[in-house]
Amino acid sequence: MARIDLDRIPDVRDGLTRIERVVLFELHKAQRERSGRHVPSAVLYGRVVEHVSISVSEFQSTLQRLVGR
Repeated sequence: MARIDLDRIPDVRDGLTRIERVVLFELHKAQRERSGRHVPSAVLYGRVVEHVSISVSEFQSTLQRLVGR
């Protein structure tokens, strides 16, 4: 199985995929660096693609799923 496929399989511990975990981790880091202020999604996307291969549309749908909108 390719690494790309493994990035999209939910973890048994909490149900998060590796992609979701990376998005949340990078969001947390960026918010700390910006003193809790809003992090533009373009900035977050740039940080996430350093860790996983993800398209803009998949990133946006993942982000929407995580924030519940």
